[in-house]
Amino acid sequence: MVSPDVLREILKPSNSILVAWDMHRALFNGIFNKDEFQRALDTAISAARRVNVPVIFTRITPYPSGFEPITTRIMQWRGGFKPEEMELIVQPQPNDVVINKNTWSLFVGTNVELLLRNSGRYTVVFTGISTDIGVETSARHAYALGFIPVIISDAVSSHDREAHERSLMNMRRFFPVITANELAKYWS
Repeated sequence: MVSPDVLREILKPSNSILVAWDMHRALFNGIFNKDEFQRALDTAISAARRVNVPVIFTRITPYPSGFEPITTRIMQWRGGFKPEEMELIVQPQPNDVVINKNTWSLFVGTNVELLLRNSGRYTVVFTGISTDIGVETSARHAYALGFIPVIISDAVSSHDREAHERSLMNMRRFFPVITANELAKYWS
């Protein structure tokens, strides 16, 4: 358990970014807690914008034709997603950053590590879908790179409630896990 004083230092706006992981309509439509998630997500994003914490949205981007991994071919076999289902449920603002990515890690094939190091920021606050896939993978990768992940427990979700809960339990062992309202208090 991280003390409030340590969390206050970790969550200084000048140290932090907020990641809105894979906010695609197709993924949102499958989560188990849409209303709670949407409220918490709005709280976290509003808090970030109020104190000028950069917001980074990730967007699942297809591989170029002929370079798709087998997992992409399996998704296509299952029917894939329609273009309108890939729209983000929150509209990025002009100062937000949108990162196109192909993997379950925020750091593989993107310039996010460079952005963090260039700006001197070391706290990565995670919101998004899916807790047990991209959020946990990216949080662990962030930690391995020397950054401090903070998970917003009610602003992450999954299509599988048990996997979501298990993932939060795993991450609580290593990273601060707080609610969106708690985050808003630190960023007030």
